[in-house]
Amino acid sequence: MTDRRKQRPRNQKAPKSGTVDAGYARYSKGDFTGAFEIWRPLAEAGDAQAQAWLGSLYANGEGVALDDREAFAWYVRSAEGGNAQAQANVGAFYAMAKGVDKNEAEAVRWFERAAEQGDANAQFNLAVLCAKGQGVAADKAKAAALYRQAAERGHYPSQARLGHAYANGIGVERNRVQAFLWLSLAAQHGIGTALQELDALVKLMSIEEKQEALGQFNALRARTKDAVGPTRMDIKLGT
Repeated sequence: MTDRRKQRPRNQKAPKSGTVDAGYARYSKGDFTGAFEIWRPLAEAGDAQAQAWLGSLYANGEGVALDDREAFAWYVRSAEGGNAQAQANVGAFYAMAKGVDKNEAEAVRWFERAAEQGDANAQFNLAVLCAKGQGVAADKAKAAALYRQAAERGHYPSQARLGHAYANGIGVERNRVQAFLWLSLAAQHGIGTALQELDALVKLMSIEEKQEALGQFNALRARTKDAVGPTRMDIKLGT
């Protein structure tokens, strides 16, 4: 799980007690039990954000015993309330048979709902299923388009997949500049496969291509940031 605990700026006021933000303040300090005690009544009252956070606690065993079924139940409630992160996680649970029987068609349905709201993990996971033809008709071009949507939001695995697609002409026309751009963005965040592929790609590029790619890389990397929120899940089905 990504560590989402961040210190609050000194000039920022403490959140009101009994709110989702107050729960996050506890969570960010490692007080998972305290966060649970704040989020639970909010979740039971129908707060979709608190429900998503409660699902995250159960999914990771933070402040409570790890329980995939309980996590799934809270994610569903949050997803039905419109929370995109929860919708993406419901899809991931269906795809990976976590806390529920495997159902790729349901996974696709939830990924599509979250992807339409711009959730990068949902876009990535839906792309994986489209690329493999699992739960949906195989469509390499659609997969590449979804990877790009997620990559532009700073999703590192999507950047690696998109770079691979451009390097090999999978669902898109082969383009070494675009391949360099996206593989570089992924490699700087520790995606090992991207770094390996980038090393091989650079040997094939002209000086002009490298200059163009570096210019695009410097312009784009400043605006691709990770988001704070409940745990986001990437399904593991291969390339």
